[in-house]
Amino acid sequence: MKKTETLRITLHTSALAGMDSRPKNLLRALSYQAEDEGPEADSLATEEDFRETLAAAHPTDQLVELWRKQLTQWDYLENPPWTDSESRTDERRATTLALLGLSDDTQRLLDLLVPVPRASGPVVISETFTPWYTPQSQQGRSWYWPAYRRLLSEQKKWPETAIASLDSASDRVVERLADPTSETAYQSKGLVVGYVQSGKTANFTGVIAKAVDAGYRLVIVLGGTLNLLRAQTQRRLDMELVGRENILRGASEYESDYADDPAWPQGRFLSHGGLPSALGGFDIVRMTTRDNDYKSLLQGIIALEFDKQEPALPLHDPRNLHRSQARLMVVKKNSQVLTKLVKDLGKIKTPLTEIPVLIIDDESDEASVNTSNPNRPDSERTAINKKISELLKILPRAQYVGYTATPFANVFIDPSDTEDIFPKDFIVSLPRPEGYMGVQNFHDLDSPIPREERTFANSNEKAHVRDILLDSEEDDTALQSAMDMFVLTAAMKLYREDNGLGDRHFQHHTMLIHESVRTADHRELRGRVHKMWWSAGYTGASGHARLRELFDNDVAPVSRVRSDGFPTPASYDDLSPYIGAAAIRIGGDDQPIIVVNGDKDIENGEADFDKRPLWKILIGGQKLARGFTVEGLTVTYYRRRTNNASTLMQMGRWFGFRKGYRDLVRLYLGRDETMGTKDIDLYEAFEAICRDEESFRGQLEQYSVLIDGEPQVTPERVPPLVSQHLSWLKPASANKMYNTRLVEIHSPGKWEEPTAYPSGVAALRHNTALWTPVLESLPDSPDAFSYNFGDGDTHHRFNALAGRLDAEEFLDLVQALKWDAPGRFGPHLAYLKEITRLSQVDDWTVIAPQHISKNNRCSVGASSRAFSWFGRRRRRGDAFGAISEPKHRPAALRIAGALSHGGNDTVEGLVAERRGVVCLYPVVEPAHRAGIEATGTVEPGQVVMAFTFVAPASARSSDGKVLRFTTIDSGDTAR
Repeated sequence: MKKTETLRITLHTSALAGMDSRPKNLLRALSYQAEDEGPEADSLATEEDFRETLAAAHPTDQLVELWRKQLTQWDYLENPPWTDSESRTDERRATTLALLGLSDDTQRLLDLLVPVPRASGPVVISETFTPWYTPQSQQGRSWYWPAYRRLLSEQKKWPETAIASLDSASDRVVERLADPTSETAYQSKGLVVGYVQSGKTANFTGVIAKAVDAGYRLVIVLGGTLNLLRAQTQRRLDMELVGRENILRGASEYESDYADDPAWPQGRFLSHGGLPSALGGFDIVRMTTRDNDYKSLLQGIIALEFDKQEPALPLHDPRNLHRSQARLMVVKKNSQVLTKLVKDLGKIKTPLTEIPVLIIDDESDEASVNTSNPNRPDSERTAINKKISELLKILPRAQYVGYTATPFANVFIDPSDTEDIFPKDFIVSLPRPEGYMGVQNFHDLDSPIPREERTFANSNEKAHVRDILLDSEEDDTALQSAMDMFVLTAAMKLYREDNGLGDRHFQHHTMLIHESVRTADHRELRGRVHKMWWSAGYTGASGHARLRELFDNDVAPVSRVRSDGFPTPASYDDLSPYIGAAAIRIGGDDQPIIVVNGDKDIENGEADFDKRPLWKILIGGQKLARGFTVEGLTVTYYRRRTNNASTLMQMGRWFGFRKGYRDLVRLYLGRDETMGTKDIDLYEAFEAICRDEESFRGQLEQYSVLIDGEPQVTPERVPPLVSQHLSWLKPASANKMYNTRLVEIHSPGKWEEPTAYPSGVAALRHNTALWTPVLESLPDSPDAFSYNFGDGDTHHRFNALAGRLDAEEFLDLVQALKWDAPGRFGPHLAYLKEITRLSQVDDWTVIAPQHISKNNRCSVGASSRAFSWFGRRRRRGDAFGAISEPKHRPAALRIAGALSHGGNDTVEGLVAERRGVVCLYPVVEPAHRAGIEATGTVEPGQVVMAFTFVAPASARSSDGKVLRFTTIDSGDTAR
């Protein structure tokens, strides 16, 4: 770097460092710094120099990166004293740049090079709390958070926006814990909801760092139910938070429990530059190590003692607290281990009432929740839940924070059970991180593009998902294809390392086969896969022929449109030199397969990603299904069944960050086209989970907005927000769902789609008799409907008959309908009654979509008119899946006032402020379709008159609240 550039960076670095947490006049700060740098610095301390440098700069230049870091920090600050504007907004950025005293031209250049981050922040549902975690309270006491932040930035190369997002989200948690120095003990309980394999560990590492800096002196991390998970969490905290000096505590490098870990000699463990206590900080004493869970030993008990500098004062007094060491233990969720811990805590001399404790419960919906039915008179708490309750009982200053990606079991806990772990104080929903591949990246949710027009470029399903018929005769065709894909993608990674990404960029490359949790099945599968591998002929003509076909038909066309600029070979001939190297990397040690299931007879190696690079096929079940991160996972072959959403979602090891190989990820997933009574379509199940999850997160976000400074929803009122899109796929296992009942859903301007229609002939005939007059009142000719979002999309077009019902007519009709599960429509009906009573809806436009072709048309019963019918099938149980089609929705939402002008005269002519929309779909199930083809008629008892509705966007409750519900609460004596 030239001397002038170096000096410019020095000036700006020093100027920004002097601004602390608020922006100040930049030219004044630069001039002050230039005084110590000599005459040459004066010309660099001007706005003209800054502006000219920015005009010629690249977004990755050092000066731009310096300003990106500082501007992003100011963008993310919550409630700074120097502005009232919201974080991550143009208003916040404008205020910041104005305080810096910069001209409009310079401001525009900075905004161009460092755009305002638009990523969503965390969503918080919370009781009111007393603010204590302020910049003033942190002044001069931060040690572990700055060190962790520095590691993320300098070593892990996190972008500043990701670090700022983590900073903000962890603040939202820590500020809701009790003040550790308070004279009065308070025990808060909260829940943090992330995505599967999306960075929850990073968040709770940040929370721990800030909590110990603030004064929490005992941190207990409940690290899963398996040794594998506990050890993985221990290593991560030791590596990124505790640091080398706290691990060694004066011992030699070779005495570390990480001496055999490649990251230890490579310098990837955090270093503080010395023992923190010798540098003005405080030490963290580990009570557990990577290989050793908590053990009840004499030295362990002594190590739990807390020294007081002022013996006459309690430990939580600041004069003692900020001079004492912190203790950290990562404990497996095992009742015997937790029993030892509870017993030892009872023996120490330091009064437990004085110790500020933070309990982090990773995967808090597993094992921690009491699954004993409290309605049974002989009910006792489950073992681990009982031990957690005991910990909370003996530690009155303990704060409990659960972390999970599947929160439903936690929010279903009885709020009045004070000994349980219900998150009574707060729920924090973390934003979906940038670069994360989740359920949405494997599905085409509500895509307006017709299935026949979907391509590798516009369809996530076509790009990443390959079908396996769940009950097909097992000829291993799909499994062989998956293994071939594993080798091809391995070769693609080697090709990319040779063409710009650098040697060993891809440290791990794995394939996961998950068919069953039974170890006997794993034994059989290992033998089968082992035989297939050695018969595959990857270096011979037959192997190359298969791989060439798979490359030409799958890998190449997907990567051409989804590689994000990463190198892609033009032909298989360019890739073929890497095939042999890939096969050797996987099976060169004669062990291409690792079984991970705890059965020592068939386990043939460790899936320890910390000790060595792994390019292997993993076969496993439960040990690989929750919490454990399968590094480098590229190909997944998944056929395991389950019947609740939480368990199924945790199986999604293919979710996560896939930098450099997103286009190569493939999911071979069990499908069942016939949907027999015992079978499930796993792809459909994951889509339903995605809808449940997004609905839950979306509603949390909607209800997190304060009304007159008060929360709309507090944690004990959250359970009714949980939805269920498939009747057979419960949000959580049945023994975790006891305590909720939804009374009313306010849905102004929202597309609502009932699904639980009756199946009995009498009930179907009854409903058809109610809807047939409405159908027959519609005009003879359809109109052309469409909606244009302005992005060039032309797919939201359809023909439909349109009519009208006044508000009372529609309400009378839906009140008279029969349902197999009346409770599912009841909350919607309550809302429709309310908006009709309050005159918030004048009428309803009825839209009956019609097919363009003359096929799939019939008359109902004795009716002389024929209408389009829709072929749908029920899922397991009484409910259908989605009945509507995505292309019908925008026009209906526009008519109801939920969308802006969409460019269609027919639609615009129907728009009115207090108008709702009903879309009518006569549904014929498979069993009755043959009769239609023969007669052109369907009997009233053989058609399901399905409908959707959109209430007027203006039909909001007068108090601004959007829900009315009840929670089944054992403390409610009136129920």
